[in-house]
Amino acid sequence: MQDKDIPAPRRRKSPRSALALGAVTTLLATGLLAWPGTQRAQAAPAAFAHPGVTVSQAQLDFARGKVLAGVQPWKGAYDQMAASKYASLSRTPKPRAVVECGSYSNPNYGCTDEREDAIAAYTDALAWYITRDERYAKKAIELMDAWSAVLRDHTNSNAPLQTGWAGSSWPKAAEIIKYTYPGTWGNSGRFATMLRDVYLPEVINGSNSNGNWELSMMEAAVGISVFLEDRTAYDTAMARFRTRTAAYVYLASDGDLPKTVPSQNLNTRDKIVSYWQGQSTFVTGLTQETCRDFTHTGYGVSAISHVAETSRIQGQDLYGTDVGERLRQALGFQSKYELGAAVPSWLCGGSVNRGLGPVTEVGYNALHNRLGIAMTNTGTLTGQNRPAGSNNLFVAWETLTHGDNPN
Repeated sequence: MQDKDIPAPRRRKSPRSALALGAVTTLLATGLLAWPGTQRAQAAPAAFAHPGVTVSQAQLDFARGKVLAGVQPWKGAYDQMAASKYASLSRTPKPRAVVECGSYSNPNYGCTDEREDAIAAYTDALAWYITRDERYAKKAIELMDAWSAVLRDHTNSNAPLQTGWAGSSWPKAAEIIKYTYPGTWGNSGRFATMLRDVYLPEVINGSNSNGNWELSMMEAAVGISVFLEDRTAYDTAMARFRTRTAAYVYLASDGDLPKTVPSQNLNTRDKIVSYWQGQSTFVTGLTQETCRDFTHTGYGVSAISHVAETSRIQGQDLYGTDVGERLRQALGFQSKYELGAAVPSWLCGGSVNRGLGPVTEVGYNALHNRLGIAMTNTGTLTGQNRPAGSNNLFVAWETLTHGDNPN
């Protein structure tokens, strides 16, 4: 399902101009400056950990051991993945030079193909790691090579979001293949160039559309930065991510009104209420898109969990900061109503559009299993959804990779 938002007219950003804010945002990210309303963030790691985008080697090893031992839910999660279209060894990549994506994928010139080939590459990389069947590694490489050979641009109104979604899956696949597959990947440099020149400039400066856009775009930017070992881009993306996360999930400690992103000029209560889908009562765990629908809310919450997980792998644990608290509260609030709780009249006019998606495993594992925080509603929903599959956009197989994973 494509997001319907249409952002303000964009001008094409060159890689150089896209990182022009690097000096300022590096100061923001290192804590020498701070975005209004956000806690100070640390700088990128001195040395990046690999594989290190959303899933670490220790997590992969844990999942592999459980699958090979036939233990549930991991064995069932792997079997689900292996039986999916994304794991097919006969898959033929469908790259194109220009991917054009309009509102709700109209037009859809390569949008679905790009996202699904990226998910397939990640799926194959996971299958390779767990089985050590190199046919999967070679298929992942085939998919990545096919796109890096021809892709040059994304166009039309959904280009930023499309780039964010596909750009979130590619580095996860590439990290596993580059750092665990002993065979050759001769075009890995070309793939890196594609990420640097085609994807990163489109996502690094963010978006003033609904919050799930910028959160997904920052997920892509952070993952790409890890693969490229680009500390400046990492700092830029992380600073923008923390600002957006604070503006996406409300906590009572924020005050009478939610925090905002400065560039959006949401400087009156009426503007904020309108941006929050007409919701005028703010309670802890509410998100900017809760009253739009839970599906888009799930996109935003998932991206928050993915960036937090990548940051933890890279040495900065955001789960102990306001990011973790906002993630916990957003998961709990949405899970309660996703499970069927009666919706009060003050919330979204008394009804919500459910459909959160397979997005709870990463955050639940980090906050409940690692940190010991009680999350009853989120735990119940996570259990009901196992094994979590794919949303066919940028989320895939998280019971396998993160379900009850202590690493």
